[in-house]
Amino acid sequence: MVFKLEQGLFGLDFTDHHAVLGVSVDADIKEIRKRYLKIARRLHPDSSALKDDGDRQRAHELLSKLVNPSYEFLSQEKNFAEQMILLKIKGEEAQRQQETIMLTSDRARQLASSPNLEHLYTTSLADLTESQYDDLDQMLTVIGQVSELNLVYLMRRGSTGTAPTPKAASANSTAPIASPSAKNPTVPSRDELVDSFIRRSEGFEKKRDYAKAILELREALKIKPTNADCHSRLGAIYLKTKQPTMAKIYFSKALELNPQDDIAKAGLRSLDPNAASPSKQSDPRAKASDSKPGGGLFGLFGGKKK
Repeated sequence: MVFKLEQGLFGLDFTDHHAVLGVSVDADIKEIRKRYLKIARRLHPDSSALKDDGDRQRAHELLSKLVNPSYEFLSQEKNFAEQMILLKIKGEEAQRQQETIMLTSDRARQLASSPNLEHLYTTSLADLTESQYDDLDQMLTVIGQVSELNLVYLMRRGSTGTAPTPKAASANSTAPIASPSAKNPTVPSRDELVDSFIRRSEGFEKKRDYAKAILELREALKIKPTNADCHSRLGAIYLKTKQPTMAKIYFSKALELNPQDDIAKAGLRSLDPNAASPSKQSDPRAKASDSKPGGGLFGLFGGKKK
């Protein structure tokens, strides 16, 4: 069973675990666990109310291949903290590229222009997820619509400079004192996130899974485009996989950012022993061209930042 999801954050090469579980991007780990248990009871063969054997098998595959992986990912504090940063980054990225964002659901379009962002996001999400896994035929459609809501919400939150953060526990809730699970996850810095992508890339490279190694480094560059180490590592992988043109591009960029990068210098020499290092100077006009104002989605997310 193949799960093809292309709406919302999924369209940005990002796995929207929150949408799979039908929870707000503001949800904390406790809320995520509560929601997961509800879905698991609905889909698990031992507790499901489904009678048809085919439906029960489909429900089992949904649980094991889609729901469980999302919960297992978000239930890990480190993953959860990284996901919160990546959600903010994806929202900012989409806000800058809003001309390319296509919304397919009425709820998402309404949220894009609503003056009451928080209220409409919460109520729309609740309406969609109430019966998210009741109709297996519509389940992927609902997940996509939830992800569109998440995307619009993050874009609008990003345009005001406010990052989504886990909700604080209510005053009436109790938690074990000094329990590690009750602590708020430590939010990693962008440099720490980049390092984690580099480590994963190294792991894939050792396994000779170069395609995945490249993807990890590209994700790192989305977080910090000026990281010379990522550029030189990409160049080295492209050189190793016999893609000299791409290798030269990334080696040259690495040296623009850090003229002392040994990997990039050695890489360029191996491609062309007579190659000169790229100029340290950059054309300011190129930077200016990147800052053109956009009016995508009818300018709903546009405007100057305060």
